[in-house]
Amino acid sequence: MNVILLQDVDKLGSMGAEVKVEDGYARNYLIPRKMALLATAEALKLLEKKKKERAIAEQKLKAECAELAKKIVKLSLTVQMESGEEEKLFGSVTSDIISEALKSEGMEVDKKKIVIKEPIKKLGVYTVGIKLHSEVETEVRVWVVKK
Repeated sequence: MNVILLQDVDKLGSMGAEVKVEDGYARNYLIPRKMALLATAEALKLLEKKKKERAIAEQKLKAECAELAKKIVKLSLTVQMESGEEEKLFGSVTSDIISEALKSEGMEVDKKKIVIKEPIKKLGVYTVGIKLHSEVETEVRVWVVKK
């Protein structure tokens, strides 16, 4: 049975692809979960409409991320941590801590989007990457000071 995928499906294809699958897989899994439609002329028209909507939404999201990136790059965050001898921290600065510091500055950034290249385990100044969108990346300066 030929179906048109309405979303990305692992090991099968991406949105908009016309794929041939077993009848039972299409009837019992893909179609009831609104992951695919039967490959008809009407379905192709609906798919084109969805692609246009998705492209517009993607452009809007990218523009919002670019604006947020401009604001974040100007920031300098201060994180207070307990430390011991030789300026070593008790623990380390995590993406969760940086996310909370950004939230206190009024910027919502998911902790999964924060990229810490190497663990922050000492007092000092660090540059931490943030990947807001597949095409939008920025950095924020983080000052780790003694509590």
